[in-house]
Formats: sequence, C-alpha cells, structure tokens
Amino acid sequence: MAQIVDVAGVGEIPEGEAVVVDGDANETGRDIAVFHAETGEFFALDDECTHETASLADGWIEGDRVECPLHATEFCLRTGKVLCLPATESARTHKVEVVDGRVLLHPGESVEGADRP
Repeated sequence: MAQIVDVAGVGEIPEGEAVVVDGDANETGRDIAVFHAETGEFFALDDECTHETASLADGWIEGDRVECPLHATEFCLRTGKVLCLPATESARTHKVEVVDGRVLLHPGESVEGADRP
C-alpha cells in the first residue's frame, strides 16, 4: 500500500474544485483527483474517466457528483459508481481524511462500500 499523501490544507482547495495528485507522487502509478465537494466533504477518485481519457478533476462538481468534461458521464464521489452513460464502469475510490486541518489521501485504500472496478 502507498504512503499517506498530505495533499493540502483544507482551505487550499476551494469548495467545488479538485486537485490532482500525480501517480508517481502517490505511488500508485495513476493520477488521483481529490475533490472538495459543495457539502464541505473531501473525496478521491482515479482522475481518468472510465469511458475515455479525460480528467475528472476538470469536470463539474455538484453535490456529491462529478460530471466528466468530455461526454458528461457522472460519477458519485462517495462510491465511484457511474451514474449515467456513456461510461459503464465505476471509478476507483481512495480514502481521504482531514486531520488537524490537512487533507490526507490514502492512495490505493478504497472507501468502504464503494464499487471496486
């Protein structure tokens, strides 16, 4: 399992936006998007849409969903579940926690109850 990554301070990722943690830095080989949902919660998914190559971090966040900027597929930020076509495969989740005002990513550690592609 990869090392925990200190992504940013809570206030450094505006609500409704995401940052990408490079695959080399997170030791998984895959870029991971860390989202600050409008609910104030933080979530992480593999950054690449499962339908076609597009960065989910560049998508639109609404509630606990992100819409792919390429073909408008939506994914649940909580579970990674694909919510509409054209994608048919869910996105891989990664555990995120906030400790002492820091957003910590646990690369490769799936969220309990999430779909596992």
